[in-house]
Amino acid sequence: MDLDALRSFVAFVDTGSFTRAAKQIHRTQGAISMQMKKLEEDLGHSLFIKEGRNLLLTEKGKKLVSYARKIVSLHDEAVGEFSTLQNHRPLTIGCPDDYVDSVLADLLEIIHAQYPTLHLKVLCDSSTKLREYIDNGDIDLAILTRAPDKEEGYILRHDKGLWVHGGFPELVEKETIPLVLYDEDCKFHTAAIDGLDKMGRLHDLICTSSSSATLKTLLKRGLGLGTLASSSLTEGLYPLENKNMPPLPAVDIVLAVSPIPHPLFGVTQTVNLSSEYYAQDAKIA
Repeated sequence: MDLDALRSFVAFVDTGSFTRAAKQIHRTQGAISMQMKKLEEDLGHSLFIKEGRNLLLTEKGKKLVSYARKIVSLHDEAVGEFSTLQNHRPLTIGCPDDYVDSVLADLLEIIHAQYPTLHLKVLCDSSTKLREYIDNGDIDLAILTRAPDKEEGYILRHDKGLWVHGGFPELVEKETIPLVLYDEDCKFHTAAIDGLDKMGRLHDLICTSSSSATLKTLLKRGLGLGTLASSSLTEGLYPLENKNMPPLPAVDIVLAVSPIPHPLFGVTQTVNLSSEYYAQDAKIA
């Protein structure tokens, strides 16, 4: 089996899209389609099945996933083993700013302990933008809120959404509830608006932003109620005790790695890092 084809296959599984996989691998969709056909010929089994507009994995395709990850991981590990820190570019990590305190800081400590001379570079943006950066090869790793029905990334933390206030719980009693929320691509944004609509509760969307610092400041000024992952609560922010609000979804925070990895930090190192973080986080919890 061709290593590049397996890497393309893993990229499709992680993203659920040949379009995104093609961008990540820097190939055309046609080239990836040919790789997948050759992979099916080599194995003698169909790997994909079409359901409506969606392309899903067959049972044989699902079985191949773990083997493909191991093969790609072993290759990257071998390359990394014979690399040195000299003359290598920084390891660039993307992170939504609401996870900086709760996730990123601990993750950087673990990386620095293992690679004390490796230069780390951090880029903060929304999960949606960070996926684009991963696709374009602009960053090596990304802390993301896992997209629904996708297998992207390696688990760092299971979390849940909370309705929060900045010291003004009485806002929930207003006839029209003021809201300050993350942008529309946030799972909590959609759940909050749809949930309030279904409950027939009037609401006024005061502000949306991708900036955690902006939203937290507005919450503390009493401009509205908001939604956050429980791990993103910081001083001056409090869970809303009033239960007459729509439920918010659980989320998985994951670590995604570029399909064309940093010379010193490939799939194996990412898996080990996420496993170490998850075990450490579970002990603290």
